[in-house]
Amino acid sequence: MRIELQQISKRFGQVLANDQVSMTVEAGSIHGLLGENGAGKSTIVKVLSGFISRDSGDVLFDGRPANVKTPADAIRSGVGMLHQDPLDFPPLSVLDNFMVGRGEVLSKGVFSGLKFVNPDRARQEFRRLTETFNFSLNPNDRVSDLTVGERQQLEIIRLLSLGVKTLILDEPTTGISADQKTALFDASRQLASEGKSVIFVSHKLEDVEELCDRVTVMRAGKVVGNVTIPCPDSVLIDLIFGKELALPMKPITRQSEPMLELNNVVVKDDRLTLNMGNFTAYKGEVIGLAGLEGSGQQLLLLVCAGLIKAAAGTVSIDDLNLTQKPYAEYLNHGIGYSPADRLKDGLIRGLSIHEHVILRNPNRKLMIDWKETHQRAMEAIATFNIRGKPDSHVERLSGGNQQRTQLALLPVPLNLLLMEHPTRGLDIESTLWVWQQLIARCQTGTTILFMSSDLDEIMQYSDRVLVFSGGQVSAPIETSKLTAEKLGQMIGGRFVEAEPASI
Repeated sequence: MRIELQQISKRFGQVLANDQVSMTVEAGSIHGLLGENGAGKSTIVKVLSGFISRDSGDVLFDGRPANVKTPADAIRSGVGMLHQDPLDFPPLSVLDNFMVGRGEVLSKGVFSGLKFVNPDRARQEFRRLTETFNFSLNPNDRVSDLTVGERQQLEIIRLLSLGVKTLILDEPTTGISADQKTALFDASRQLASEGKSVIFVSHKLEDVEELCDRVTVMRAGKVVGNVTIPCPDSVLIDLIFGKELALPMKPITRQSEPMLELNNVVVKDDRLTLNMGNFTAYKGEVIGLAGLEGSGQQLLLLVCAGLIKAAAGTVSIDDLNLTQKPYAEYLNHGIGYSPADRLKDGLIRGLSIHEHVILRNPNRKLMIDWKETHQRAMEAIATFNIRGKPDSHVERLSGGNQQRTQLALLPVPLNLLLMEHPTRGLDIESTLWVWQQLIARCQTGTTILFMSSDLDEIMQYSDRVLVFSGGQVSAPIETSKLTAEKLGQMIGGRFVEAEPASI
């Protein structure tokens, strides 16, 4: 299906998110949409998919004007959107979620008000689509047990089963494994070969260059260029940022004193058991946690943050044994946690940046000094370059600005900083800026443990790397002795010879 956006504008209060945006997506193509955080990418695709109403401009599907006011309107017209955080119902099964949006109840003999449901037929269609795109999904699994990549796969086949002809992918490669990314790209190419169109929203140049035929670049709510792929990185970077970007060099920040010590720690959840053995991280050190999603990295971060308890062993911070202590004790001893799911675990929907700053304040009094806390919110917005105002609700910020807000709320100083995908959803410039801030913390003695699906990020910023594979953990490896190829092999389970008794 051919998509035409003509002079689309959208304003949120005083912020002009889309300013006369025009873009054409041809049938049978994969069209990239690039831009830094807050450039207006998500707004324009949400207008197209019916999640946001436009203030002015026209939308045409195959040359015909379209009146898209809701997501249901868009899907009926053949447009579906996969969001950064897939829209699903975690307590329900995969098959239940597959049927969402049809006006059907997946229960034999139950009438939904529209028609009877045939569960066997639904299961057959589910199986056909998963086999077509080589997705490995069990219809009986709970969605809450799926990785981000698997949830994306479920949402894609659900949308396709509803007859979608144009599929919008909003930052889809963030937080998924290399294999899941390959499956996603293969599925996108297959859809294009069938005459469908794919709009690929991203800030990752390498992904756009690998997948897309053509790219529209946005900056500050406007279209600043349309480029045919392939093209030099320098051309795209100049369009996105209007300047060249220099990669920061990580200085040596690791000190000789231990900060985090794990002694024979065992962590369990419903899916796996993680045996950490003995492990020490030093003051100022950055430890990268590499592996497929769900391989145990998050379990390690959660137990070090005091959010879950170790089944065995001891956790010590700066020579203080915190094992089995309440979460508040971990906070009091300078341990900070930054989760990947910003709106579920890191921020609170419905609250403003100002209100988050108030909640963060460890010296809360009976009466709130609104003037003083408003000033601190303004300072946080300026320091972290958040594109919002103190009264901006966090759910209305772009994904990148939500991440900046979450980082702005971390206490200073910290002994130990634990992070899930610290640059998730951030553009190149924002990623470089975040790591400048993190390196500055390391220079004051903060130890950082972070998990990331971006192997380049792991290689560039880690002093040492732990590799996770199905609950197994490698011995820590000096990054200087590691290559991206070797790291990829280890993630697949081919661990190098090591001494696991003392890691």
